[in-house]
Amino acid sequence: MTANDYGFDTLAIHAGSDPDPRTGAVVPPIYQTSTYAQDAVGAPRLGYEYSRSGNPTRDALQECLAAIEGGRRGLAFASGLAAEDTLLRAVCRPGDHVVIPGDAYGGTYRLFAKVAENWGLSWTAVPLDDLDQVRAAFRPGVTKMIWAETPTNPLLNVADIAALAGLAHEYDALLVVDNTFASPYLQQPLALGADVVVHSTTKYLGGHSDVVGGALITATDDLGDTLAFHQNAMGAVNGPFDAWLTLRGIKTLGVRMDRHCDNAERIVGYLNEHEAVSEVLYPGLESHPGHEVAAKQMQRFGGMVSFRAAGGAEKAIEICNRTKLFVLAESLGGIESLIEHPGQMTHLSAAGSALEVPADLVRLSVGIETVDDLLADLEQALG
Repeated sequence: MTANDYGFDTLAIHAGSDPDPRTGAVVPPIYQTSTYAQDAVGAPRLGYEYSRSGNPTRDALQECLAAIEGGRRGLAFASGLAAEDTLLRAVCRPGDHVVIPGDAYGGTYRLFAKVAENWGLSWTAVPLDDLDQVRAAFRPGVTKMIWAETPTNPLLNVADIAALAGLAHEYDALLVVDNTFASPYLQQPLALGADVVVHSTTKYLGGHSDVVGGALITATDDLGDTLAFHQNAMGAVNGPFDAWLTLRGIKTLGVRMDRHCDNAERIVGYLNEHEAVSEVLYPGLESHPGHEVAAKQMQRFGGMVSFRAAGGAEKAIEICNRTKLFVLAESLGGIESLIEHPGQMTHLSAAGSALEVPADLVRLSVGIETVDDLLADLEQALG
């Protein structure tokens, strides 16, 4: 089953999920095993010998991931950061250089600044919506990739994927796109020229806040094979039950994302008129600097909303502490609505750096509850 044969929702439901040939089960089994009996010495059955190297449940998820992103190879990892680390070590060497967003996710920033840098990898953070600054950051022959998030976490800035792909390939570098915020339902980076897509499958793909995982999807078989080798060698693989939960979540991704977007649009309209809010950050607003690019490369504008509190950091924290339906918690992309203060929560690792987020910023992961209930909760929290 390929993306050329069926629509997105059909692929999300069926790719990797053929009925079990032995029992007819329509849901892939959870192969909760560490090892496999071999038919003879050196003759593993269907290629399975050890679950770090291969597991049928994980393979089902990986097939689905490749299908819904329109890629050649999908790989499932223990977390999004495990996927990122594997990608960096597979593609880069000590002495290489990477261009990253000037407002990258805090965990990604920590990986580059506190881990990869010690390994000899250098990086430059620039606003990826400014192609002149991206070009100026390139070190010909040394820069191996542009690492993009679009929309970014938590400032929701938008980068032009096709333009970045052209620039990266001009210098024989890769374009990596973290597609976690948009999801493959709303945005298809590989079709726009990206070489690798990264996901925290914990978020919208899993969709139920009950599993941690990550993924890499490649545009070519060769790069996919290289990453698969490193996945096995480094070992940060997705377990069978985690893979099964994620695969189950993907089946409803399309219908969930439509509801996330519907609710987010209503909430953005409300916040944009509220006196306690000084600025709303959402690519769907025509006033957003990346709106035209987002409209070109996204189907809709997503379920993530950030805003700045008119009363500063103290008011932002107060709002986070006052909500009742919006749960004060890190992460995002689940069916339930979440609220957080990025400066003291998800992006604390960037404090004191050029990537520090504003102290008055509040981030919402808008869920699929009845939107009027969410609006009422925000009304009482904003005061």
